[in-house]
Amino acid sequence: MEEEKKQVNWNAIIAVVGVFFISANLRAAITSVGPVISEISAQLHMSNFQSGLVTTIPLMAFGFLSVTAPKLASKVGIEKVLWFSMLVLASGLIIRTLGNVGLLFLGAALIGTAIAMGNVLMPAFIKDRFPAHMGVVTGVFTVSMNLVGALAAGYSIKMGKITGWGWKGSIGIWFILALVAFFIWIPQLINKKKHIKPSIATEQKKESFGSLLKSPLAWYITLFMGLQSCLFYMLVAWLPVILQDWGMTKEQSGWTFSYVQLAQLPITFIGPILAVRMKNQAPLVWLTAITLLLGTIGIVCYKTTYIVPSVLAIGFSGGLAFSLAMMFFMLRTNSSVRAAQLSGMAQSFGYLIAACSPPLFGLIYDLTLDWTYPLLLYVFLSIALLTLGLLASRNRYV
Repeated sequence: MEEEKKQVNWNAIIAVVGVFFISANLRAAITSVGPVISEISAQLHMSNFQSGLVTTIPLMAFGFLSVTAPKLASKVGIEKVLWFSMLVLASGLIIRTLGNVGLLFLGAALIGTAIAMGNVLMPAFIKDRFPAHMGVVTGVFTVSMNLVGALAAGYSIKMGKITGWGWKGSIGIWFILALVAFFIWIPQLINKKKHIKPSIATEQKKESFGSLLKSPLAWYITLFMGLQSCLFYMLVAWLPVILQDWGMTKEQSGWTFSYVQLAQLPITFIGPILAVRMKNQAPLVWLTAITLLLGTIGIVCYKTTYIVPSVLAIGFSGGLAFSLAMMFFMLRTNSSVRAAQLSGMAQSFGYLIAACSPPLFGLIYDLTLDWTYPLLLYVFLSIALLTLGLLASRNRYV
């Protein structure tokens, strides 16, 4: 009996390590692009619209494909989908560096496809495999994602110099991490607890994806997910550009953006643990909105003068918002099947909303030639995030 208990514990540890490495791949491929996008654009003779697509294509893939992830997992198993997604991600990272616009976009699409699977299915995997420790393991998931995403942004320019491949090294080197995750995840194919398949009882209750579309709570969570994604990907696409326009070097702007994600690390671990202990997460929603508004106002009013505390505040709030979105998938559902369905819905519609935000942000600047106005959009979305978060935080189930 004691030996069996030890084996179970080892399986759990190996699973958590797998969660860490899969999650480590879910942002780096995107955050590494911002600091070198001008270099990519110059070498490939891309228009501003085409440059924007490098970030937008993965978001569109998230939007269109997230809803398919639960269906695919129900057929072949959640573990297999996550495993194969790492191979697709590694392929996309390599293809993206092959040196023409078409392959750049194809690689971006493959990257978006792979990350969509991980984004949607990891919360369901955690709920299924770690029902008694959802908060802690979700913390591992979000911390890993943000830590490596921050390092990818901060070291983007340096990676190009170290490898001698310029922007290709900056955005392509992360294929190594994807391959590491691919191999580390193999034990989950052997030790899987169960496929994420609906039980007979679930089928009888007709817990279909279509029924979620009729749930107001599901839509509150979906829109909350979408708005927090809008806020993050606006920063991914434009914060380095804004800071460079205000006098920072490319490397400085990359590191400043990395502070956003480094600030997320403590709260993305602590946030899920706090959320799972609360019946109503409204206090965390208020904390998210207040720190987000303070950080944004700091940038609007003082530009680079107080940029570090401003981006740290934005990073803290963004990390808490993302953690809440992930926890809502688990806390507002009664099964891993339903969690996957809600995750698929929220991330599908949410990322389609988010895909519109970087071009809209840029369009407002093109019309006004002043970064203040698109940053005011950021303030408006922060207030909307507060409203939706309060509605989503009530202790109910979809």
